[in-house]
Amino acid sequence: MTTITLSKSDAAGVKTDAVVIGVVKLGGSVALPAGTESLNAAYGGKLVEVLSGLGATGKAGEVTKVPGPKPGKSATLIAVGLGAAPDGELKTEDLRTAAGTGVRAVKISQSVAFALPTPDAECVRAVAEGALMGRYAFTAYKSSDSSEAPGNLTLLTDLARNKEAKAALERAEVTADAVAQVRDWVNTPPSDLHPVEFAADAVKLGKEYGVKVEVLDEKALAKGGYGGILGVGQGSTNPPRLVRLSYTPRKPVTHLAFVGKGITFDSGGLSLKTSTGMVSMKSDMAGAAAVIGATLAIARLGLPVQVTTYAAMAENMPSGSAARPSDVLTMYGGKTVEVLNTDAEGRLVLGDALVRASEDQPDLIVDVATLTGACVVALGTKVAGAFANTDSARDRVVDAALAAGESMWPLPIPAEMLDKLKSHSKVADLANITGEAWGGALAAAAFLGDFVAEGIDWVHLDVAGPAFNDGGASGYIPNGGTGYAVRTLIELAASAS
Repeated sequence: MTTITLSKSDAAGVKTDAVVIGVVKLGGSVALPAGTESLNAAYGGKLVEVLSGLGATGKAGEVTKVPGPKPGKSATLIAVGLGAAPDGELKTEDLRTAAGTGVRAVKISQSVAFALPTPDAECVRAVAEGALMGRYAFTAYKSSDSSEAPGNLTLLTDLARNKEAKAALERAEVTADAVAQVRDWVNTPPSDLHPVEFAADAVKLGKEYGVKVEVLDEKALAKGGYGGILGVGQGSTNPPRLVRLSYTPRKPVTHLAFVGKGITFDSGGLSLKTSTGMVSMKSDMAGAAAVIGATLAIARLGLPVQVTTYAAMAENMPSGSAARPSDVLTMYGGKTVEVLNTDAEGRLVLGDALVRASEDQPDLIVDVATLTGACVVALGTKVAGAFANTDSARDRVVDAALAAGESMWPLPIPAEMLDKLKSHSKVADLANITGEAWGGALAAAAFLGDFVAEGIDWVHLDVAGPAFNDGGASGYIPNGGTGYAVRTLIELAASAS
């Protein structure tokens, strides 16, 4: 397990395998930010010239490796481009990304020190998060020797003994642990992570971190009338689960409810996906993983916020027992839904969970789901869509995402979308699709909103794009599961306190 510590050690003399610094783009040349003075001196005051001679431009994400000032005796220098800072100040996300880029540029067994700018505790947290998340690797299924111990990380800062900086480091470690756990779940092959195993993991971690966990099995779901979850899971030999986590500190300042889509594998059901469309569908449980991971982290940090979380888990498979297009499901709470596309299944399990979450009367419900390809078409693979029933609730979550370094974009829920869902079924309260080829993400959000009790603020995050990365690692984002939305939910809870 990677460890990270704060140190006031001099960057030029620290004992480590590599030192990561930042390089700022300044017009047509490069410049060194604060914290690199001793290193520059070690290179005879010519570090900028050395870097420029090797082609460094300061472009964000660019990596330039330089032998130590005393070859064979000093650490390799990893210079990471920070881009241009028009206002003269670097954003925390720039530092987070630079730390991740730097740590990925060396072997996992090597120790790394970071001499990136840390003028305040927030910058300390950003560098630590980037370094820890950037060192992540999923090696559980590698046949080659993957037992190599990761090298330790050191964050060089004048704030090493500062109380706020120490607290920032602790939060970074807990956050990175949560993100890593979510990535592990998402990356695990679906043959090894069915709803039963997924729920068992939540129970185990809940005991470890003092979070109460309850699991409804298929019998309890049937008794409770959870028709959406049961309907999606009925085609699989692996039964569905609804997992409820609850964290209640003394004197909570607010009550948040998280709801997550946990489709451990999505074949599309009888509305079968293409073979290529199924390849990454082990990630269709990323929303449930994110809300579980965030809840556990909030409890570990002891934030004064009550959190009630629902993870709706099922495997969507085609078989003789699978739900058929035109079947009608009776959802938890009594609404009926005509299933006209079995591949629009996430909204069905979430509908049940949103009704149940509403019964707890939280101040805010946030659901996280890899819900629609339409959202990816609209926003690409790195930005999530944010929908809500009030502007203030949406802005609160989007602001938390901005502070956490996760990209979200507000999208509307036109009233006509719910009307179309209701009119598209002639036999049930509503259909699970509109029957139109456009506005799929908006229609899905409208469907979910119909299951939230009146008077409760609700935000829906469609994370279908950023939750799984198959476009190549960059910064602190690895290939595969990214752990997206965990940091946003933690930030949301922290900002409320």
